[in-house]
Amino acid sequence: MAKIEFKSVDAYIAAQPEAERNTLGRVRNAVREAVPEADETISYHMPTYKLQGQRMLCFAGWKEHYSLYAATGRVIAAFKDELASYEIEKGTIRFPFSQPVPEELIGRIAKFRAKEALERWQPGAGARKKRSAGRRR
Repeated sequence: MAKIEFKSVDAYIAAQPEAERNTLGRVRNAVREAVPEADETISYHMPTYKLQGQRMLCFAGWKEHYSLYAATGRVIAAFKDELASYEIEKGTIRFPFSQPVPEELIGRIAKFRAKEALERWQPGAGARKKRSAGRRR
């Protein structure tokens, strides 16, 4: 089955089953309120938030849950107790549709990821020094 090419987050949410639209809208609002300066786009067929062109967080709705793609090691460590009841795997935090949306937690994760993304992508942060051409060590 071909993937739908969404043009906007509005289109993405509108295409979801009716019962899930409200939940995904609340997730979207939590992220937008927490990091209003983030650019909202579609990437990898899902809502994506970027700062200074760098991806900080994505979310997607699935059959039984919605996921935040923001679970770096630092996020997991910082929110360890609050995330204990959720399934976390390979950079993904899964929230069941059957439970209330933890908007405040999602907002705090978004703010944390924004800070993480900005720290990572500041000029000179983690940049490798180039070796001079022809020099051997």
